[in-house]
Amino acid sequence: MERMAPTVDRGRCNDCGRCVPVCPAGVLRMTPEGLRTVSAGCLACGHCVAVCPREALAIPGLDFAREFETVPMNPRWVPHGKTDPDTVLALMASRRSCRNFLDRPVSGAVIRDLIRAATLAPSGTNSQGWTFTVLPDRAAVLAFGQRCLAFFERLVRLSDQVWIREGLRLLGRPELADFHRDYAATVREGIDRFRRQGEDLLFWGAPAAIAIGSLPGATTPREDALLAAQNLLLAAHAVGLGTCLIGFAVEALRHDRSLVRALGCRDGERIHAVIAVGWPGPAERYRRFPGRFRPPIRTRRARDVTAS
Repeated sequence: MERMAPTVDRGRCNDCGRCVPVCPAGVLRMTPEGLRTVSAGCLACGHCVAVCPREALAIPGLDFAREFETVPMNPRWVPHGKTDPDTVLALMASRRSCRNFLDRPVSGAVIRDLIRAATLAPSGTNSQGWTFTVLPDRAAVLAFGQRCLAFFERLVRLSDQVWIREGLRLLGRPELADFHRDYAATVREGIDRFRRQGEDLLFWGAPAAIAIGSLPGATTPREDALLAAQNLLLAAHAVGLGTCLIGFAVEALRHDRSLVRALGCRDGERIHAVIAVGWPGPAERYRRFPGRFRPPIRTRRARDVTAS
């Protein structure tokens, strides 16, 4: 992403200096002549624009309009501690993986709004190097799902060859043996049910899907994509949609470049999340929050870190 330095409208700026401490790249400084851009390296994070009380700063090429097509959005920044935490936590706890979708399309406008919500996530050095590939209807999802199933059919047949999987394991590559032990029987059954009964155990009948990837050059590409995915999942629940992360599709994309090309990906582009999207069916009506295992929490004090 091309970086542009902030511009200062001297007719508006009163040199209050509020933008200086929030600039992570240190490109804005107070000088005897007033506020100036003094170095390269702008991250285009927009902190300076957002904090300025007089709208005196701008970053060329950066779109600050967050207008959604299908839902209203309060344009005012929410201060720290001024959101109802009960609502936020309830949204997080209520989001479930949906595997019962209605036969009802999801409009392009809704999909675009979900992607806008996804791009509100943070990214390493604000690179925003993510990509979004949309399978907009059931036919596209089904076509891609069939190609994923063909990959897993080949993988199951390969893992059935004892000498191959055990030979790879002895060479320090146990992935095929692990797949055969943990997943081959389930995958084989899923493929058989799809072939015989048309039962979609990969995308669960979803009418749309979104693949989130990254372009070369991002500092933390996988993390960026997954943070965007979480934003998308929560936004989808808030507008009434169900979602499900399809890990098997990501795994197929990781190993079969023809699938990556089928999605129209560019050279070097990687897919980190595939999300089934659709309107939840009547089975997706829950009465309470699910439980979670207690997380392992480790605390290391200064003396512990120093002694290590």
